Amino acid sequence: MSIFKGAGVALVTPMHADGSVNYEKLAELIEFQIANSTDALIICGTTGEASTLEDDEHLECIRFAVEQVKGRVPVIAGTGSNNTAHCIEMSQAVEKMGADAVLLVTPYYNKATQKGLIQHYTAIANSISIPIILYNVPSRTGCNLLPKTVYELSKVKNIVAIKEACGNLSQIAELAALCGPDFDIYSGNDDQVTPILALGGIGVISVLSNVAPKDTHDMVMKFLEGDIKGSIDLQLKAIDLIKALFCEVNPIPVKAAMNLMGYEVGSCRLPLCDMEEKTHAQLEAAMKAYGLI
Repeated sequence: MSIFKGAGVALVTPMHADGSVNYEKLAELIEFQIANSTDALIICGTTGEASTLEDDEHLECIRFAVEQVKGRVPVIAGTGSNNTAHCIEMSQAVEKMGADAVLLVTPYYNKATQKGLIQHYTAIANSISIPIILYNVPSRTGCNLLPKTVYELSKVKNIVAIKEACGNLSQIAELAALCGPDFDIYSGNDDQVTPILALGGIGVISVLSNVAPKDTHDMVMKFLEGDIKGSIDLQLKAIDLIKALFCEVNPIPVKAAMNLMGYEVGSCRLPLCDMEEKTHAQLEAAMKAYGLI
């Protein structure tokens, strides 16, 4: 049940000046990504500001994306939450809409135990038939999905992959050793794509892809096709840009970057605010050095 190999973009949600979702712009971004070799679209994840979308907006973004994509690449819907019942409701809804898979972040704030995480994910998996990608990002959630827990969850038929953003390569190596090649690992950190590919990963779910989709795709595919040096060169070329894209909390900088590129995706919803002047200058300099503006 592998969903994709390569680079999946964690797509921003474009907003009008009044804060409403800009669907015309969302269609434009989807077409830009597909035209530039992006291998999957992740809609309404962290980068898509899912935490400040109302449920009806959240579901409409996913429905709109599925309709716009028309099967050209997989559409992966972010439906994670710290409420298992809500996850089930949202995941069932996007399955009916035609989403190809769901991305489920670990429950945040309430900090489930490893036993609770197994029960949480298993309950969701049993409620839908489409594939599930686990998402481990303890820096944002306060909850670390441990390798032995992932191994237990990998036994569930439709839990097929993980987006790993723990930042700990030793933990990811342990995970890969336990789960084996039939369980897919995606880098969740743009600065660790090639290291995770070296541990058996098959791709990245990327913020960088919003602004440099072709290079991010090539970074993965060169590695998988045996051009290790070519992949490493792209990883190292992007390091300063990646650093700038995370110099404030995601997705503040990436939205600013897209606005600098002329995409007019708007601002983030509060409590996320516009960038500080100093960090905005850092971002602009990195984008100029990379050749984006």
